[in-house]
Amino acid sequence: MITVENLKKEYKLVKRDPGLKGAIKSLFVRKYETKEAVKGVSFTIKQGETVGYIGANGAGKSTTIKMLTGILTPSEGKVTVNGLVPYENRQKNAKNIGAVFGQRTQLFWDIPVRESFHLLKHIYEIPEEQYQETLAKFTEVLNLEPLLGVPVRQLSLGQKMRCELAAAFFHRPSIVYLDEPTIGLDIAVKVKIRKFIKEMNEEWGTTVLLTTHDMQDIEEICDRIIIIDDGNILYDGGLEEIKRRFGQKRVIHFEMEKMETFELPQGLHGKVAVLESSEEENKVSLSFDHEEISSSFVISEMMANYEIQDLSISDPKIETIVEQLYTKQEKVGEDEKVLANG
Repeated sequence: MITVENLKKEYKLVKRDPGLKGAIKSLFVRKYETKEAVKGVSFTIKQGETVGYIGANGAGKSTTIKMLTGILTPSEGKVTVNGLVPYENRQKNAKNIGAVFGQRTQLFWDIPVRESFHLLKHIYEIPEEQYQETLAKFTEVLNLEPLLGVPVRQLSLGQKMRCELAAAFFHRPSIVYLDEPTIGLDIAVKVKIRKFIKEMNEEWGTTVLLTTHDMQDIEEICDRIIIIDDGNILYDGGLEEIKRRFGQKRVIHFEMEKMETFELPQGLHGKVAVLESSEEENKVSLSFDHEEISSSFVISEMMANYEIQDLSISDPKIETIVEQLYTKQEKVGEDEKVLANG
């Protein structure tokens, strides 16, 4: 569905001195600096995949998506979407894709939602029978009935995002780009949106490329993630694989029968860290690297020293692993600078 080879995007930015003097000087003498937003990114996405494309602000996520949609032309590299080069075939490409870009609306501001959908029907040349079937389905799944007669400008953020999602999927596109679709929304609306995206992927085989800072979106919607940082791909693979490769940390939560004070058993010194300890609630949380020490050893040491009422083991959350990856990347960058400076 999507093939990206050595994709690069550079911007020329005007450099000028501060103040009025700097502004006047830049009218006659222009200095430029080149910013690399995307630095040779390569990946492929198959039909029907749900892929999370994540990274910090300024990492190059939105720039990549804008090149995939045909909004931007790459500085170097190749990109094809469903057999088309997006920036050379903008109209054909636009008919095959759907998009939700954060707070930017594709609905018509001053008319009711139903009329916006009707206009989209004509723009995408959707057959009447398919339009009515899709409208009925989306109305039920996203609970749109109370919103159809309301002008878009009068909708709350959560209501508008539900309508935006419906608009993006209305013409049953081959691929949908979702750029921060749940930003600023409450939990109930997020649950509806995640459920809707998964249903459309399963029923229509829609390929989904999702960028978000909400790791819960990634865990519930995506089968695969691509992590980008400073224009480069740090990781491309499955969720379980990244947890296996980078999620060595485990946490065991213990609930004691009685605990006046807590001291780490001698056998765990230097191997286990105390994340949380509450004498009032008789609870302790211990963190450790499961490649260095086993869960059973930690549990046996604790049971030998304390009366344990209950316990639970939790794997690391995906956001914790991503944070560790960024930290490692920053450390590598600092080491390279040190070597370069001798």
